[in-house]
Amino acid sequence: MSTTKLPSTSHTGQDFQSALAYEFVKNSFKVITTIFFREIRTSGVHQVPTDKPCIFIVAPHANQFVDPGMVMITSPVQFSPLMAASQFKRHIIGTAARLLNAIPVIRPQDLASAGAGSVRLSSDRLDILEGIDTKFKEQVHPRDLISINKTLKVQVEEVMSDSRARLATPVTEADASVLRKDEGVKYKVVPHVNQHDLFDKVHDSLGQSRSIVIFPEGGSHDRPELLPLKVGFALMALGAMAKYPDLDLKIVPVGLNYFHPHRFRSRAVVSYGAPISIDRKLVEDFKHGGDEKREATSKLLNLGREGLKSVTVNAPDYDALLVIQAARRLYRPANRKLRLEQVVELNRRFLIGWTQFKDDPRVIELARKIRAYNQTLKYFGLRDHQVEKTSTATLNAAKTLLIRIFELALLASIGLPATILNSPIILLAIYISQIKQKEALANSSVKIAARDVLATWKILVAIVFAPLLFLFYSVVLTYVVNIRYPNLNVGYLILITLAAWIIQPIVYFSILRLTENGIDIYKSLGPVFLAVSDPDAAKGLRIMREKLSEAITSFVDEAGPQALEDFDPTRFEREATNDDSSSTSSKSNSGFGLLSGANWLDDKWLFQAIGGDSDESD
Repeated sequence: MSTTKLPSTSHTGQDFQSALAYEFVKNSFKVITTIFFREIRTSGVHQVPTDKPCIFIVAPHANQFVDPGMVMITSPVQFSPLMAASQFKRHIIGTAARLLNAIPVIRPQDLASAGAGSVRLSSDRLDILEGIDTKFKEQVHPRDLISINKTLKVQVEEVMSDSRARLATPVTEADASVLRKDEGVKYKVVPHVNQHDLFDKVHDSLGQSRSIVIFPEGGSHDRPELLPLKVGFALMALGAMAKYPDLDLKIVPVGLNYFHPHRFRSRAVVSYGAPISIDRKLVEDFKHGGDEKREATSKLLNLGREGLKSVTVNAPDYDALLVIQAARRLYRPANRKLRLEQVVELNRRFLIGWTQFKDDPRVIELARKIRAYNQTLKYFGLRDHQVEKTSTATLNAAKTLLIRIFELALLASIGLPATILNSPIILLAIYISQIKQKEALANSSVKIAARDVLATWKILVAIVFAPLLFLFYSVVLTYVVNIRYPNLNVGYLILITLAAWIIQPIVYFSILRLTENGIDIYKSLGPVFLAVSDPDAAKGLRIMREKLSEAITSFVDEAGPQALEDFDPTRFEREATNDDSSSTSSKSNSGFGLLSGANWLDDKWLFQAIGGDSDESD
């Protein structure tokens, strides 16, 4: 393989325009995420090299078009994302992609077309497809895929005639039963796409010290575990270093840890892992081709997978995830509330322990008790962090309950009218996102409920229709003013319309913060009501939690050193004493500009009684 010198990276006017466009999209997305997410924190950002090109491998891909933006607003370096070429046709997404200098990826599934006739498996061979009224010679080529359904796809090795094709590998007996129908089955032809042009663009971009972002799982999904990684990022990294021998390239794993990715006003942690350096021997093996190339690529792929495991939480299923999260909440690593990034880290470490000890009789028994505890919480309509708040004396609890009901009524009088006025956007966002959810689920073989598309479409609907709705209300207001004061000239009326249009989003965001507090107060009523209505049940629940917490803490402290070499039961206690909101390794959404800081909108001081009841660290 030939090698090339690193290209010149001199700055030009085009580079300046590109940087301005990138900052525009970045800051626009900061505003969007400030509204959609209640809090965003980061960890490990200080590890990202700012003087070297990087390939950011990001997982899990749990929030469709939101995910690249989450990396963009937290990464200290500018990058070009890899994006499906089909998305460039979308108005908003495509415009943003072009402003970010995104690199288009032609996906074979986007080029799929319905095949003529129907196909069936040969009666005597598992690697021969027979066609009924098909046009294989015209529609199918070697290396193309014949797609029967979401899970069954076969690759064509040779087109023998218009009605006969040989497959690259024989189908399994299970798949054969689907294809052995006398009348045949309908199919789609998924063409093979030569990605040489894509790899050349990526190599040259990296050679010019530009970073890229790639989601190695492929498409977005809503599974609790990482999907198998595709080999593309490893081929790109080794190919770029083979083409440019002086290139010092790093692979940076990025974990996107959403607490409720599809919910409005949820929380997220973006975790950056240690950069992965690429051994020059792997590059040399890659250049030799054949088995050596495959082995080098496989080694780098495994390094990337291990890097992503260090910054993500990967549960085998949702039941295990619920047990792990509950055990983490009940464990006592510190005498104060953990930061979001510490919660993510503790979840990850608990998962490692679960993987090693899940068959241990003690863990099986603890898991049974945790499930029973979760069911008890569900029965009482409480969350774990609310159990301790049921210890308030009955008289004091009754007083607190009355105060909170008054506060809730006060906030409802403000928030309810705003919610009604904005209900067209809310209802439309729910309606369209659910339609897109059904479409995504129908076209995917890996999604569970296709929740990964919900946040994206809620945001897109709001971006398009919120300004239109605000403009409508502004025109209505201007019309009313014109009726009341008919002598006002057109200039004043236009000014009133513009002013109302600009002010509405600010007022709405202010009311949103108040409404958010109202929701927190509403959630806090449960433990107070239980303390008033059934203090004996509240006491029993606290005792149940205390015993379970002691059992979990005792087991973790005993088994922890066997699961983790760096296990330290005082780790989070020591980190808590050094907690500093200005730390370079973590920052909240308040660091993202005027709107996101919004200390002038922080009305928690009005309602001190709710302190801490807004926990969503699950």
